[in-house]
This record gives sequence, C-alpha cells and structure tokens, in this order.
Amino acid sequence: MARSHHLSHRLQRRLALHQALHDPVREARNRLTTLAELRRWQAWRLEHSFHDFLADPRSAAAARFFLNDVYGDRDFSRRDADIARVLPMMERLLPASLLETVADAIELGALTHAFDLRMAEALQSHRGPIDAKRYASAYRQVGHPRLRGRQIDLVSDVGHGLGAALRTPGLRTLLRLSRGAAQATGFSELQGFLERGVDAFTRLGDVTPFVDGIELGEREVATRLFAADPQPFGAMPR
Repeated sequence: MARSHHLSHRLQRRLALHQALHDPVREARNRLTTLAELRRWQAWRLEHSFHDFLADPRSAAAARFFLNDVYGDRDFSRRDADIARVLPMMERLLPASLLETVADAIELGALTHAFDLRMAEALQSHRGPIDAKRYASAYRQVGHPRLRGRQIDLVSDVGHGLGAALRTPGLRTLLRLSRGAAQATGFSELQGFLERGVDAFTRLGDVTPFVDGIELGEREVATRLFAADPQPFGAMPR
C-alpha cells in the first residue's frame, strides 16, 4: 500500500512538472523559433548515433521506439494527459514495475524538455542553422553535467524497466485486452506507447546489450561535448 501511494505521488508530481514545462503561457521559451529546429537536429543526430541498432533487424524496432517514443522530438502532452486521467485505473490493472517505467519516461521527458528550453534560448543568440559546433557550444553554455548524467540514467532506467516488465506473466495479453477500453475511454496514446514498447523489446530477447550500448554511447558523447572535443559525435553525415 505504501509503495502504491509513493508511486502514485511520484507520477502525479512528474506529470505536473511535465505539463508546466510544456505550457506556452507559463513557459514563454516554448515559443522560441529555435526550439523546433533544435528538436529536429537532435532527432537527426540520434538517428545517426543509433545507426547500428537501426540496421540490425532484431534491435531496429527497439531503436525506433527509443527515437520516437522515449528520446524523440514528439509532443508527449496527449500521452501524459491520458496518464493523469486514468491513473487510478492503471494502478489497479498494470504491474507496479511497468508504472515505475512510465514514471521514468515522464521524468525523462520533463528533464529533456527543460534542457531543450535552455538550449533553444542559448541558440537564439547564434546566427545560422544548427550544426555540431553551435550545438556543442550551447550544450556547454547551459551546463549541468550532473543533470545530463541523470538524463542518461533515465534513458537506461526506461529501457531496463521495459525489459523487466516483460517478465510479468500475461503482460502482452493484458495490454491486448485493454486496447478496446483504451480507445473507448480516450487513453489510446498511452496504450500505444506501452504496446509499442513491449512489442519492440520482446523482439530483442536480452535487452541488456541494447540498453547498455545506448547508455555507454550517450555518456561518451556527453563527456566529449563537455570536453569541447571537435568531433563529439564522431564523423557526422552532411
């Protein structure tokens, strides 16, 4: 009971933060023209970094899930509104391990967006399109190595959390059976997020090499960015 209350409180706090950060009235930086450009550039950079995972048929779906649903440039406000609306039902139907993973995904989204707002503001003072050099300069300007480390921790936690949830007996059946209810009650975005994640990670088999590979790669990139390495992302396509 205490764990359930703690998890519910954590989800509610993360949702409130996520919604506040995305509110263009409360957070004016959401209207910066550089924000959309930054998100597109980061999505392109991540796709380059995930090239080997995307090229492997076994890990391609999991890599695409990370790019589109976890670490991407999508607006997750609809998914998170779904969570806020159906939280009591989720707590009755879904295993706590999967709800912890949902909480990690929301925290990751909030932290990533907070950094994106700061980055977009820093990039606003630079002229010209975003490239690796401009991005790296803004990355160092907004700083916070500890929080960047936390961001990567959360990427790993979401991946390993999905892997652990797969060991829950009957999880895929439960999600499949709840599909109709999700559409009828209006939380199809959340349902899709969970189904895509479970389906993609089921194809992986052992999730550890995939998730650890992403974590290691992103930590190396962060280290090079803070060290002002002239090629923090390796050789990038033009």
